Amino acid sequence: MPLNYIEFKFKIAPLQPASEILIAELGYAGFESFVEDEDGVTAYIPSEEYDPEMLAGIHILQSEEFEITYTSLEIEQINWNSEWEKNFDPLIVDDICSIRAPFHEQPDTEFDIIIEPKMSFGTGHHATTHMMVQFILKNDWQDKSVLDMGSGTGVLAILTEMKGAKEIDAIDIDNWCYQNAIENAERNNCELISVYEGGAELLEGRKYDRIIANINRNILLEDINAYAASLNPGGKLFLSGFYTEDIQAIEEECNRHGLKLEEQLERDNWAALSFTHIDG
Repeated sequence: MPLNYIEFKFKIAPLQPASEILIAELGYAGFESFVEDEDGVTAYIPSEEYDPEMLAGIHILQSEEFEITYTSLEIEQINWNSEWEKNFDPLIVDDICSIRAPFHEQPDTEFDIIIEPKMSFGTGHHATTHMMVQFILKNDWQDKSVLDMGSGTGVLAILTEMKGAKEIDAIDIDNWCYQNAIENAERNNCELISVYEGGAELLEGRKYDRIIANINRNILLEDINAYAASLNPGGKLFLSGFYTEDIQAIEEECNRHGLKLEEQLERDNWAALSFTHIDG
């Protein structure tokens, strides 16, 4: 029996940064796929998983800074690959790294990542993924052990292998992301990435030189202690998935676990932070 979806068409004015914020909040609420256009965002969620109370928790819908209206319609299962082909444009970060689908032409970049995002996050178009790619490009990964927490499509884990990481664990609590990361790692001929389905409970007894976590504020605040415990002395932790106004709370929690802020990036009101684990 085909799985039906509810399609929500959100009209947004002004479009940015509201569309990215809306996508993030809907994703955290349980929506599975998104298509952006010049008027706003179309979002999809399985009918059986939709609860009308979900939208009450989407804060940006109550914001006075943006005008957001929406309509909804129940539809039969659609061809997600076809939707992505129509709406997923290739992305180039700092003229160094390209993130594209298999049907896009290969650009002249040092790092070329091919993904089919399906219902997973991490195409690079979202500000948080874009900044994490920037952090990876500017840091040393040669022969480092890496954890990509909340890996989504696996794009960040893939880039760390291209940058010379020796072993990479990619973990995501969502089964779609778990499967998609495996597919994308194979698609990019990555042999050093191990993909796991689960959360921070999987980290017990594991140690890494580099940890990437692009998730959201609440999960980060809950799991920073686990990340710190899994980070080798002198190792680096890269965090994103939260707004600029959350920087202080994230930094304070990191400081409590021996992590010192080294650098921060900001893009469309989103933030990304780099920390170093202080020896001793």
